[in-house]
Amino acid sequence: MPSRRRFLGQASLASAASLALSHPAAALANVVQASVSPDHQPDLTPPPGTPDVVARNEDYWRRVAAEYAITDRTTNLEAGFFGMMARPVLAAFHQHIDRVNRENSWFARREYPALLEQARTHVATALGVAAREIAFSRGATEALQALIGQYNRVQAGDVLLYADLDYPAMQQAMNALAARRGARIVAIDLPEPASHQAVLEAYAAAFDANPRTRLVLLTHANNKTGLIHPVRDIAALARARGADVIVDAAHSFGQVPLAVPDLGADFVGLNLHKWVGAPVGAGVMYIREGALDRIDRAHGDEGPLDRIDSRLHTGTTHFATSLTIPDALAFQARIGVPNKAARLRYLRDRWVRAARDIPGVDILTPDDAHLVGAITSLRLRGDGSRAGTQALARTLHDEFGIFTVWRNGIAKGDCVRVTPALYNTPADADKLVAALKVLASR
Repeated sequence: MPSRRRFLGQASLASAASLALSHPAAALANVVQASVSPDHQPDLTPPPGTPDVVARNEDYWRRVAAEYAITDRTTNLEAGFFGMMARPVLAAFHQHIDRVNRENSWFARREYPALLEQARTHVATALGVAAREIAFSRGATEALQALIGQYNRVQAGDVLLYADLDYPAMQQAMNALAARRGARIVAIDLPEPASHQAVLEAYAAAFDANPRTRLVLLTHANNKTGLIHPVRDIAALARARGADVIVDAAHSFGQVPLAVPDLGADFVGLNLHKWVGAPVGAGVMYIREGALDRIDRAHGDEGPLDRIDSRLHTGTTHFATSLTIPDALAFQARIGVPNKAARLRYLRDRWVRAARDIPGVDILTPDDAHLVGAITSLRLRGDGSRAGTQALARTLHDEFGIFTVWRNGIAKGDCVRVTPALYNTPADADKLVAALKVLASR
C-alpha cells in the first residue's frame, strides 16, 4: 500500500484551510456532520441556556448517557484512561471495519487516502489550525516522543526543563534527548495546592536560575491531578528567554474547550481516543507552520523538508480507526464542547465541594475555573505513600464499587485520581462522597 506520508501528503483544499483557521467550535459543527456514517443519529440538541444551565439539565444528560453502553460491574470514575465510544461512533467503527475487511487493499490503495485527508481536515478545523500543520499518530505519547526526540536545537550544556506533574514517558524522552546531546535536565516541583501565580512563579524562577534553558516540556491538562497549567503564559516566559516549548495536551482536546493557537506553543501532542471518544489508537502531532525546521525528519525519512508528514512515520495505519475520527467529532459537536466541559465540571464540583468538608480528605486540585476541568485527585489523611494510595483506590472499588486509579510521580506524594464522564450522574458523585465519609472516619 502507499506510505502514510503519501496518504497525508496531498495538499489541503484552500477552502478547507481557510475554514480550519476560523473559530473551531463553530466550524466543527458545519464541517463534520456530513461525514457521519451510521443510520442511527440520536437527537442530542442541547436545551436552551448557557453551558452552566445546560450542565444541570438532568433530562438532557440522561439522553446523552443513554448513548453509552456502560458496564454494570462498577461505577466507573476513571474515564481518563481512554474515552468510551458512544453508540453512534461504535456503530460507525464497526461499519468501517467491515468495509475495510471486505474491500481490502483495493480500498486501501484507491479510496482510503482521500478519506484520511478528509479526517485530517476535520481534526484541524476542530483544533483551529491548518491541516498541513498536523499529522495523525497512534496517540499523544507517540507524537510527543517524536517532537522531543527529533528536536534539533539542543547543544551540549543546554538545559531541558520539566516538572514533577509531567507524564513519565515524556520525562524519559527529555532525559534521553539530554543524554544524547550532552545537555542537562532540570526538574521542578510544582506548588501544591496550585494557583495561577504560584505556577508562573515556579517556572519563572527555574528560567532565571537556568539561563541556558533551551527546551521546556509543559502539560496542559495534567493526567495526575487534573491541574490545567497556564500554558500560554508559561510559553511566553520561555519564548522571551529563547526557549522552545513542547506541550503535552493528551487530556485537553474534548475535556475543555481548546484551540491550539491559544496555547502559544509551536509543538503540541494530543489524543483523540480520550475525551473525543474515537477508537483507541488515534492521536495528533501539531507543528506550527514555520517551525518545522526545528524537528528532524523521522528515522531517515526522505519526505519533503517542508511537510509535517516526514516528521512522523507510523507505517500502516489502522484504517477503521482513522475513518471513525470524523464520527467521533460529529458526536461531540452535537453536544457542544462548552456544554460537555460544563457538565464534566459540574460532576467534578458535585463531589469535590462535599469532600472538601470531610475531615481527613485532601483535595489536590484547585477550584479555580481556569485551572481544572473534569479530573481531580485526592489523598486520605495526607497519606501520599504508594501503599496508602493504592489501598485507597482498591478499597473504593472492592468495598464501595467505585473504580478510580492510583497515580504517582508527584513530588509531595502519590494520589487517587477521580475522572467522571458524560455517562456519569450526580448520584455517582454522591456515592463517592458517601464512601469517602466512611473511609475518613475509620
